[in-house]
Amino acid sequence: MEAEWARAVTALESAGEICLACHIRPDGDALGSMLAVAQALRSRGGPSGPRIIASFGDLPFVIPAILRFLPGAELLSPPDAYPARPQVMLTFDAASADRLGLLQARASAARELIVLDHHASNTGFGTVQLVDPGAAATAVLAYELIGRLGVEISRDMALGLYAGIVTDTGSFRYSTTSPRVHEMAARLLATGIEPGAVAHELWDRAPFSYLGLLSGALGRAVLEPDEGCGHGLVWTTVTRADRAAGGLSLDAAEAVIDVVRRSDEADVAVVLKESDDGQWQVSTRSKGKVDVGRACVALGGGGHPRAAGFTAGGTAAEAMAALREQLADGMAGGR
Repeated sequence: MEAEWARAVTALESAGEICLACHIRPDGDALGSMLAVAQALRSRGGPSGPRIIASFGDLPFVIPAILRFLPGAELLSPPDAYPARPQVMLTFDAASADRLGLLQARASAARELIVLDHHASNTGFGTVQLVDPGAAATAVLAYELIGRLGVEISRDMALGLYAGIVTDTGSFRYSTTSPRVHEMAARLLATGIEPGAVAHELWDRAPFSYLGLLSGALGRAVLEPDEGCGHGLVWTTVTRADRAAGGLSLDAAEAVIDVVRRSDEADVAVVLKESDDGQWQVSTRSKGKVDVGRACVALGGGGHPRAAGFTAGGTAAEAMAALREQLADGMAGGR
């Protein structure tokens, strides 16, 4: 990727305007990486530097509640503030152009489109591909980019990058974690960030009404020992009614999968979250015997072998039937 890195740095250093975008419904890796790079570009250019525009393609344009602690939010603009034909556009953690939502057309029109991503399912939609499926998180690549731009990592940049790493490694629990990742985390911690404070914001807080949502979802959980290529499958739903009862947005349901996946009898865990428009945002997790990423790609989604997702219309039962079929056909492997 050395030639790609050089082309990306040259494009960013010579641009008068740089547009950043992460995937819709951003998680800690997507938003944390983008804000860290946005701050690096701002610090490098100074008052006379390039104009920096950072966004994600959701309307309403709302930062997920658990990510509002990330520094750099003042650099964000709603998607309608994005230029129609960006000079240089840099995307974060998006495996395909459609994951940019309302900014997909802008990406297609960009003169130079730099894709920073770590998904094996990446479709190669950029003009510059900084894609490394071996990276534990997009934050690892964002850290590399900041270094190549000659910017020293500040505490605020480190906070976004660290949030990205711990989000996509499950707080260093997943197999994507390597000595290199721990070494990078150590360098980020040396800037003065508090890992306990990051963990508290990401996993240890929720409104009281979330307990009712979680109770309803767990009460509907179904265990199917023979599914998931014979390794077991557990699944449940979070409906619009569940969220409405507690006045909760869709991002409040993200953490339900972390409870459901604890079931000893199932390698695969699935949570179907009903969005405001009635579609199902399907999250899948595997403990390692089943490659859920391949199954989700077959259903129009993407992700990683142990964590992936897709969007489905119709009923939850129909979405689950489609997923079971992909797993049973061996699309996920792990037999």
